[in-house]
Amino acid sequence: MENKIKPQLRLQEKKDIKEILRQNIVVIIFTVLTVIGVILSDLPFHFMVRELVSRIGRNSFLVLSLIIPILAGVGLNFGIVVGAMAGQLGLIMVTYWGITGIPGILLTVLIATPVAVVLGWQTGVLFNKTKGQEMIAGLIVGYFANGLYQFVFLFLVGTLIPMKPGTPMVKPDGIGLRNTISLGSKHGEGMKYALDYVLQVNVWQLLIAAALALIAFKIIRNRKRGFKTPVASLIPNMILVVVSLVILLVPTFRMLANIKAPVVTWLLIVGLCLFNILIMKTKLGQDFKAIGRSQHIASVAGINVDQTRIIAVILSTVFASWGQIIFLQNIGTMNTYGSHMQVGMFSIAAILIGGASVTKANIWQALVGVILFHSVFIVSPTAGKVLFGDAQIGEFFRSFVVYGVIGVSLGLHAWKAATAKKKEETEE
Repeated sequence: MENKIKPQLRLQEKKDIKEILRQNIVVIIFTVLTVIGVILSDLPFHFMVRELVSRIGRNSFLVLSLIIPILAGVGLNFGIVVGAMAGQLGLIMVTYWGITGIPGILLTVLIATPVAVVLGWQTGVLFNKTKGQEMIAGLIVGYFANGLYQFVFLFLVGTLIPMKPGTPMVKPDGIGLRNTISLGSKHGEGMKYALDYVLQVNVWQLLIAAALALIAFKIIRNRKRGFKTPVASLIPNMILVVVSLVILLVPTFRMLANIKAPVVTWLLIVGLCLFNILIMKTKLGQDFKAIGRSQHIASVAGINVDQTRIIAVILSTVFASWGQIIFLQNIGTMNTYGSHMQVGMFSIAAILIGGASVTKANIWQALVGVILFHSVFIVSPTAGKVLFGDAQIGEFFRSFVVYGVIGVSLGLHAWKAATAKKKEETEE
């Protein structure tokens, strides 16, 4: 009997390994690419970590804004571009008025949010009329909205929309905004680093505090449930504490030990993570999940499918507008007519690299995707120069990564759907 069971177990293990590889093939590919890029680029490790810390704070909010529409069955929301435009509208107005720092950020959010709500509502209505083609519709919405955006800021500013003479934001002829708008030369003189410089803490101290807080949370939660916390579940947090302590205390890692993290920006990211977790435990969150599984069954169960999908798109659009504000205050310069155009592509590529799909996504996939995606971005120019003698090759590789990973992920999704359908037909 045992001789028969063992081959079956081995076969099951092989199937499990194949399934894990199949589900995480994109993550594995880009992890390997990142490692190869790091080796080839030979960049200083402290420089890479500093850049990565900056990019995590800069981009994570935008990527996290994609989760709710995916879970609600809308798919990859390319329409977050209109949310980014709403954020830029707020920044343009506040910069023109000369309001800086946290008051400027709060006013920008106050202006951008209602605009994003209206744009998200209209985008959601369109998505309901194009069910099954939401991603294409999202792309078209972005192009259409960009046309209106350019019309307003290229032709109406200085004509129908009055601006003060000699305003640095306006082109020399007095009509239309300049291609580039400075948000401040340094902190305190504009919107640049308005959030990031409110409070900065050593990143390793912050990680130690976060890891210890997670350990305490797990122990307290499990004690309330009446069982002991497995030591194995605490090992990753313990490793993080040990590594952080080594970097802080060993003189060899002095360059690494000086890296700062923007606390307020990271707290906003954590806040969005908590919101995504908590909303999924509400009636609305359960409706999102039900629609994501099957719109027909959700409708039969009494859920207003169209209205719930619109709410998901509105939330995503509002979060994207806030994410663009966070992104641009970190950059310090706004490309008036181009900063918003790649938001959808880059954010979607990042979440797909983290292991998400058209129908499934979670917070860890979004954050892992940001880390992997931007690690490749950091090392690709130098790696391209080492391999081909031209750093520009690395820049082209970045574009290849963005479009390639979206194409591969959509192809894998179609393949998985076809495989599942074939399996169902075979079982019948």
